Amino acid sequence: MSSSRRATRLAGAGLLIVSAGAAVLAAAALGVRAEEQTVTAVPINTFMSVAIGQRVQGLVWRGGMEMQSQVDTFGGLSGLGFTGPDNKLVMVSDRGNFVSGQLLYDEAARPIGLIGVRIEPIQNTKGAELPRAYTRDAEALAVLMRAGQPSAVRVGFENLTRVADFALVDGRPQGAARDVSIPKWLSDTRTNETLEAVCVAPEASPIAGSTLLLTEGIIDDDGQHSAYLLGKNDKGPLSYISGAGTNPTDCAFLPNGDLLVLERGIALLAFQMRLVRIPAAEVKAGAHMQGEVLLQTAGGDIDNMEALAVHQAPDGSTRITLVSDNNFNDWERSLLLEFSLD
Repeated sequence: MSSSRRATRLAGAGLLIVSAGAAVLAAAALGVRAEEQTVTAVPINTFMSVAIGQRVQGLVWRGGMEMQSQVDTFGGLSGLGFTGPDNKLVMVSDRGNFVSGQLLYDEAARPIGLIGVRIEPIQNTKGAELPRAYTRDAEALAVLMRAGQPSAVRVGFENLTRVADFALVDGRPQGAARDVSIPKWLSDTRTNETLEAVCVAPEASPIAGSTLLLTEGIIDDDGQHSAYLLGKNDKGPLSYISGAGTNPTDCAFLPNGDLLVLERGIALLAFQMRLVRIPAAEVKAGAHMQGEVLLQTAGGDIDNMEALAVHQAPDGSTRITLVSDNNFNDWERSLLLEFSLD
C-alpha cells in the first residue's frame, strides 16, 4: 500500500492510542508489573469494502487494528493463542520472544487495543535465553488445556526445527522449555520452511488432545505438505493440499473439531491469503486434507498473515483472529483482524 493511501485510511479511521499513562493505569488494574510496553492501535473498520458486522465471503467481518510500537522487539508475530477468559493472549516472535497482553473490545465487541504488553525472551531447556538467531525462529503456538483451563503453550520452531512446551502463569509463559518428541524426519530438516503450524484438537474432535504439526516447505511424493499427528491413539503422518501459490502458515481448531488452516503467499508483489475449513472427521492419520475456502483475498486489506487463533469474544461469539508478521520491516504491518463464522 502506498504512503498516500495509508495516510488517507488512517485519517479516515482515526487513531486510537493506548498511551503510556493509560498503559500504567491498565497495568495497575490488571495487577501486573510495570515493565510493560506501549502499543498503539489504529482501528480498521472495513475489510474488502465491507463494514463491521457484514458478511465477507464465508465469514462475518468483526473489526481489526494495526498494532504499532516504538519498541524494536515488537514485531515478527508468527503464532497466536488466547490464554484466559478475559482475552489474554500470547504471541511468538521469529526473533525468539513471547509477546503477551490483553485484547480490549468496545461495547460492540470490536477489537480496539492491546494493553499490558510484555515482551520476554523464550528460554531453552536450561532456563537461558536462546543463544543464536537460528534457534529463535518461533513460528507457531498452541494453548494446552488441563481441566478446562489453559495450562501451558506448545511452541513450534523452524531452522532448528523442534517443539517445546512452556508453563503458563497468569496467562503468560514462564520458565524453561520442555522438549516435545517429534519425528526424526522433521527435526532433521533444518530450514526456514519447516514447521509453520502447531494446533491441538479440542474435546469435541475425534482426535481430542492430539497435536497437529503442519509444515510449509516439506513436500511429500504426492506434492503435498507433510504433516504429522502426535497423540497416544491418533498418531502418524498425514498431508495437506494447499492452494496454488499459497502455503500453510498456521492452524487452529474450531470448538466442534473442524480444522482451520491459514495459507499465505505473494502474487504481483502483493500478499495473498486463504483461510480453509476441514471437517473434523477428515483430520486423521493417513488423510490428504483439503477443505473448503472460507476467505481468499490479496492486496492492501491484508499483509503477511501468519498467525491464527480461535477464541470466544465478550459477546459470546466464536472469533477467528488473524495476525500478520511485519518481519521488522517499515513497509509491512502488524495487523490483527477478527471474523466470525456466517
